[in-house]
Amino acid sequence: MRKHVLALGLAALGFVVLSSGAMAQEEAMPPLAKQKWSFDGPFGTYDRAALQRGFEVFQNVCSNCHSLKLVTYGDYGPGGPGGGLGYNDDEVKAIAAAKETTDGPNDQGEMFQRPARASDHIVPPFPNDQANRAAHNGALPPDLSLIVKAREGNADYVYGILTGYKPTPAGMKMPDTMQYNEHFPGHQISMPAPLSDDLVTYADGTKATTAQEAHDVVTFLQWAAEPHLEDRKRTGVKVMIFLLFMTGVLYAAKRKIWASVH
Repeated sequence: MRKHVLALGLAALGFVVLSSGAMAQEEAMPPLAKQKWSFDGPFGTYDRAALQRGFEVFQNVCSNCHSLKLVTYGDYGPGGPGGGLGYNDDEVKAIAAAKETTDGPNDQGEMFQRPARASDHIVPPFPNDQANRAAHNGALPPDLSLIVKAREGNADYVYGILTGYKPTPAGMKMPDTMQYNEHFPGHQISMPAPLSDDLVTYADGTKATTAQEAHDVVTFLQWAAEPHLEDRKRTGVKVMIFLLFMTGVLYAAKRKIWASVH
């Protein structure tokens, strides 16, 4: 009997300890704040102004370390998925031509550099992953093509990471190459805070606060991960309208066919 009571007591104590640990971890990892996104909901669409501002943030800040391998410059233009970012063909050509890409081989069998074209994928910041790691103390900045869809919490999570940098809590030891981020697992992230107020100058005159920059670049990264979102939603609406119409037709046909049956 004593052994049974002792076992129950130990089990209860273990439950209390585990529960306390879980509660402490939950308190240490604050919940993600739900942001208002133009693309949310069945009728959501991309805000083109926000997309272009987000592109400015990516181009001036994120692209110095991160690649965007699944996107081409042409995707930004009217021929891109869903009409792209709202840029015209001349603007896309200018954006692409500002970057140099490797091509070849030429007639002499040598690779060479040339201005990028609309058909080229976004030029990465480093020629290979090893060079990228060497520039970042061994850490490899991830490709951002699908980053929003690849993380639990999606757009809210990426926004939380970008705005989650805080002073290191008292008593917590932080390696010199790490920064404290309240939303990153373990709270230690090797990426320094990438955004700050007035880091970019928006072409449309929008005030570039840290929150605004984060919101805009996450909108851009959501588009990069799901550029066909608007087309998919429009197709879904059409399918629902068709199904409702057919339901009415079939119901009317059923009433007519069975009207004489008593």
